[in-house]
Amino acid sequence: YSVKAQDWSPVQKEVWKNVTDYWGLMAKGDISGFMDYFHKDYLGWDNDSDLPSTKEDTQKWLTYMLQGSKMPVYDIKPLGIKVYGDVAFVHYNYSFVRETDGKKQMEKGRWTDILLKQGNKWLMIGDHGGSTKNEK
Repeated sequence: YSVKAQDWSPVQKEVWKNVTDYWGLMAKGDISGFMDYFHKDYLGWDNDSDLPSTKEDTQKWLTYMLQGSKMPVYDIKPLGIKVYGDVAFVHYNYSFVRETDGKKQMEKGRWTDILLKQGNKWLMIGDHGGSTKNEK
């Protein structure tokens, strides 16, 4: 469970590297590369959504939301990683700045990714989370 990376097992480090890799792709606007980390049967749920989303739904919304915008800076901080064989749960906080038409907007929140190992990659099979801006 430790949040200190130096205390993590090799598999926890491998899982976290995948998370940082796909966040880096999203920050660069590489939606296709980001979506390569999603399992074909992915089902996730953003706090702002009424219903869970499939991989196709997520790709459609991300493509729309990130069109014409940049993510010049972001930060993700792990809170806990649990690995059970080929399945991992990753809890973390995130923050980023999205820049659209010269306007900057800061967002922060918490997220949980559920990953399944396939080959040398951990693919997202589910996730949940979202912004904490409305919390006290």
